[in-house]
Amino acid sequence: MPAGRHWACKCVLDVFIDMKKLTRLDSLKITVLAEDSVLYESPYLGQHGVSFLLEGVSGKKRKNILVDVGQNSEALLHNMKIMGISPSIIDAVVLTHCHYDHTQGITNMVRQIGKKDLPVIAHTDIFRLHFITEPYHRLVGIMPGDSRDEIEKAGGNLSLSKEPLMIMPGIMTTGEVPRRDDFGKVGLALKTIENGKIIDDLMLDDTSIIANIKNKGLAIITGCSHAGIINIVNYAKELTGVSKIEAIIGGLHLVDAADDVISRTVKELDAMNVSWISAGHCTGFKAQVKLYSSLGERFLPLHTGMEFKLPLTEP
Repeated sequence: MPAGRHWACKCVLDVFIDMKKLTRLDSLKITVLAEDSVLYESPYLGQHGVSFLLEGVSGKKRKNILVDVGQNSEALLHNMKIMGISPSIIDAVVLTHCHYDHTQGITNMVRQIGKKDLPVIAHTDIFRLHFITEPYHRLVGIMPGDSRDEIEKAGGNLSLSKEPLMIMPGIMTTGEVPRRDDFGKVGLALKTIENGKIIDDLMLDDTSIIANIKNKGLAIITGCSHAGIINIVNYAKELTGVSKIEAIIGGLHLVDAADDVISRTVKELDAMNVSWISAGHCTGFKAQVKLYSSLGERFLPLHTGMEFKLPLTEP
């Protein structure tokens, strides 16, 4: 891999050249390193948050991409050790948004990976002040110890962009997702400060990952889907020109959604003919039940320790 800074520039350039020529991967393996729940009778540690390892293969090119780090890097490293995954294999990290349950311990993870100029990809606004005021003031964004400077000192090379970013042939980020309907409502009393004023934080830094699988279509990996999963899927189709959605994996942030919003979302996903969905973390029990009721065996609750291989084999 070229040095991190040049690598980031090359990726951005590729995006602007022609995003709709997203190369197809020969294969993609997705390992759930961390999630709120664990597989039955497994030795893994669960935590509120998610972390995925993507192993993409395109011709002779192979990349290992860490997506989010949960909120407890020691628990994450514990799971990786049991799975036989060395941090040193990781070629790049993507942070889907600022929340602590996706970013806390990123500095330690970069340090454990042990590479100089390791690409750490995120939205330009990820380091903003981010907090809630109910029931009391509490920071819920990037935590002390995981600042821009600390990440860079540990060996990370930040690639921050609102635009989609090509990570490797066949895998890209969405960048900032347009909110074209009310599926993108945050649903939380999140705040930030601009020009000295406290304002609502709309989570515009929410980013997902798109992989284009040969003979299958798109796999979309989400952190929390704060942009709205319907908005994310439609934008992924627009960016790539690929209409077939093979899989959606991650959090759908329907845990506090009204019943009618859950029903509308599931109806839209069903109408999109998504081959299968594995959702957990912030998706919520009611939404998981609705997904299973509507999609049947096309839906799987997400758990730490799951593996998905595309073309698909059983997790």
